[in-house]
Amino acid sequence: MISILFVCHGNICRSTMAESVLSHMISQRGLSNDFHIASAATSREEIGNPPHHGTVRKLREVGVPVVPHRAVQMTKKDYEAYDYLIGMDDWNIRNMQRITGGDPQNKIYKLLEFANSTRDIADPWYTGNFDVTYDDIMEGCEALLKKLSLTTNF
Repeated sequence: MISILFVCHGNICRSTMAESVLSHMISQRGLSNDFHIASAATSREEIGNPPHHGTVRKLREVGVPVVPHRAVQMTKKDYEAYDYLIGMDDWNIRNMQRITGGDPQNKIYKLLEFANSTRDIADPWYTGNFDVTYDDIMEGCEALLKKLSLTTNF
C-alpha cells in the first residue's frame, strides 16, 4: 500500500482538495485498496474545521466527492507513517522539514515537482481563486499518479 500525506498551511483548502482529487482519481482506476491518502496542516489555526467552502464548491462543480475531513496538524510521527509527504508551496516544505526534523529518506516533495515544475500552488485562502488551485492540483496529482504507475506497476 502506498501512503500519501498532502500538507498545506491550514488543511482546509489545498491539501484537502488534493486529498479529494487523488482519492477520486485512484477510485476511478479501481486502485483504492492500493493507497492510503490523507492531509494535514503545518499550523494549528484551523484544527477541527471542515474543508473551506470554496474548496467544497469547486470540487462539487467538477464532480469530485469531498472526502469527510476535519483539519489536523502534521506531526513528526507522520514521517514514518507515510511514503510521500507532499506540500503545496516552499513555505509548507520549510515547515514540514521543521516538524519532521529533516528529510533523511527523501519523502518530502512539493506537489508540482512531479510535473517537473518548481511553481507553488497558490493558496486560495488569500487569492480567492479556487479554479487555478484546482487546475494546479490536477496537474500535480496526474503527474504523481504517472510517476507511481511507472515505479509500482499498477
